[in-house]
Amino acid sequence: MAAQISPSILSADFARLAEEAKAVEGADWLHVDVMDNHFVPNLTLGVPVVESLRKATDTPLDCHLMIEDPDRWAPAYVDAGAGSVTFHVEAAAAPVRLAREIRAKGARASMALKPATPIEPYEDLLPELDMLLVMTVEPGFGGQAFLDIMLPKIRRTRELIGKHGLEMWLQVDGGVSADTIERCAEAGADVFVAGSAVYGKEDPAAAVQGLRRQAEEATAAASWACGH
Repeated sequence: MAAQISPSILSADFARLAEEAKAVEGADWLHVDVMDNHFVPNLTLGVPVVESLRKATDTPLDCHLMIEDPDRWAPAYVDAGAGSVTFHVEAAAAPVRLAREIRAKGARASMALKPATPIEPYEDLLPELDMLLVMTVEPGFGGQAFLDIMLPKIRRTRELIGKHGLEMWLQVDGGVSADTIERCAEAGADVFVAGSAVYGKEDPAAAVQGLRRQAEEATAAASWACGH
């Protein structure tokens, strides 16, 4: 099972986004946090910046929409060049319809859960998704401390994915670093969003490779990965 690293540009220098994107071109994805100051108490960037980033890097864009009414706005991010679009189930009116629309437009469909949102009520939706994101901090701000109490939820989600024989990815976002990534991988995550753990380092590209190695080693020893 290959671990994927998705550096978050929320931790990058916004005045130099093109350069910051190139600094992590060895990453699997470039994570773009979209916040609307309604669903979360912060305002970041939107469709025009995603369009510009798409032209500035060959790294696929992983757009995480922390916004109200994603049913209306998410498809525009696929049009802007996102390879994966994540909407929050807490904000979506019709998550299955939205996931199918994202997929129909040619992007991977992903659904995010805030820390207090359980996975179990959404078990039947999993076949409609390419990825599920378990937030390991409250969405809205970068630099928060990792919530260890999310590890059991990651394990339960991985068990449900296995129960249904799905090939979907399990992403974690929030406080992921060299100190926490192995615990996330052992619990069942295989896609890791890292902000300051990448962009806070002198060599972001080397940080990406180091995190990937840690995650792959932890995955190799994890019980959930046996037989894959």
